[in-house]
Amino acid sequence: MKRVGVIGGTGVYDPNWLESPQERTVETPYGVVQVVEGALSVHPGQSVVFMNRHGAGHSVPPHHVNYRANLWALKVLGVERVLATAAVGSLNLAMAPGSMVLVDQFLDFTKSRPVTFFDGRDGEVVHTDVTEPYCGESRRRVRDAGWRCDVPQVLGGVYVTTEGPRFETPAEIRAYRILGGDVVGMTGVPEVVLARELGLCYVTVAMVTNFAAGISSTPLTHEEVLEVMSANVDRLRAVLLEALPDLAGDYGCACPPSRAPVGDK
Repeated sequence: MKRVGVIGGTGVYDPNWLESPQERTVETPYGVVQVVEGALSVHPGQSVVFMNRHGAGHSVPPHHVNYRANLWALKVLGVERVLATAAVGSLNLAMAPGSMVLVDQFLDFTKSRPVTFFDGRDGEVVHTDVTEPYCGESRRRVRDAGWRCDVPQVLGGVYVTTEGPRFETPAEIRAYRILGGDVVGMTGVPEVVLARELGLCYVTVAMVTNFAAGISSTPLTHEEVLEVMSANVDRLRAVLLEALPDLAGDYGCACPPSRAPVGDK
């Protein structure tokens, strides 16, 4: 059985679906990380690691999330498969608020974040292949889990990652649509890239909370995002609980092995 980690994004903070949850502090070369470990309530033999991406009380903005420490901590704890959630705006009229999208590609418009474990300081140059940044087999298993609990999901979509914490302008959204973007958020990169460098099978369930600026008829607010996430959190939790046992199973995928020497730094 593979160990699975869950990264909870905006609106997904409470690991009360875990039995006997225990808080743990993990020290990494990039900082200290707090996680919760527990058994899956619907599958007691399965241990799951839960991580709140934005910290207690949503206190860490997207451009200050310590992505390297977070992913390194999951690897140290023996996690091999990662299911992340993210609140996103939609650029695609076919992906209305309330839709769940299993993204398969990304566009990176971040500016100031550490984006790799391979900074070249050790004299080694490493180029990581991201032809398939999100684990294809994991995505299909999450999609199938959604079908079983009557929560349809869109299999495929391009996640545009912006720096934040501000929302995007209508002009930016028009540009992202021209480039092929489907949804927009502030946390997809470098998280997915770091997962790929560590050889983790990584999948994101993007929860559409609103249409993006210029498509929506009203100004965007964080409160709106939280309201839509709250209205859909039970559906999202149902998908997680149904999918996690499948993600722990043995299956083949095209994800490459880790290139980062965890434990050597």
